[in-house]
Amino acid sequence: RMNRSIPLAKLREDALVALYQNGERLRPEQGYPLRLFLPGWEGNTSVKWLRRIELARAPVHSREETARYTDLLVSGKAAQFTFEMGVKSVITHPSPGAELGAPGVYEISGLAWSGAGRVARVEVSADGGATWANAELEEPALSRCFVRFRIPWRWDGGAVVLASRAIDESGAQQPEREAWLRRYSPGGEKYHYNAVQRWRIEPGGAVRNTYA
Repeated sequence: RMNRSIPLAKLREDALVALYQNGERLRPEQGYPLRLFLPGWEGNTSVKWLRRIELARAPVHSREETARYTDLLVSGKAAQFTFEMGVKSVITHPSPGAELGAPGVYEISGLAWSGAGRVARVEVSADGGATWANAELEEPALSRCFVRFRIPWRWDGGAVVLASRAIDESGAQQPEREAWLRRYSPGGEKYHYNAVQRWRIEPGGAVRNTYA
């Protein structure tokens, strides 16, 4: 079972109790017969197979918000109730599992999103973060929704490191991994990790994660 403490302010703002998706009833794997949906917040707060909603004067500190879904800090303490998803992007092509062919022009594309609102800009680097260029955002770029970004790129056949970083309308920018680790404990990437993701392309065209 899943129990989560949700502030009333969020429920009043934009929470949905969903019975349908795309004109049909929710499927069992999506939470049939009904589920809670909280736009922009971590997925486990959108409780599936919803049975009841209870009012409480304070958080109930259930298992899912104490032993789980917390963020271990470098101080050794754990941060609770990190509801909002941080601004994030990831390059989906090329990415691990793909392999480039001959040198030439390729399209770098990916997805970006933010729990705080609309993605305002996505920057892409093909030199490991030394320089960045603005990617094109595919319309419509809606608040708290995925947006696809694209940018053309010429590969010379050598080893390169690709990266993307998103900035949302609040001005929040996707952090570098080093900055993220100054706040959170290593190994705590399970729930709210949103640092810049880098892919290394080898001279033969294979794509790999640069740190895992």
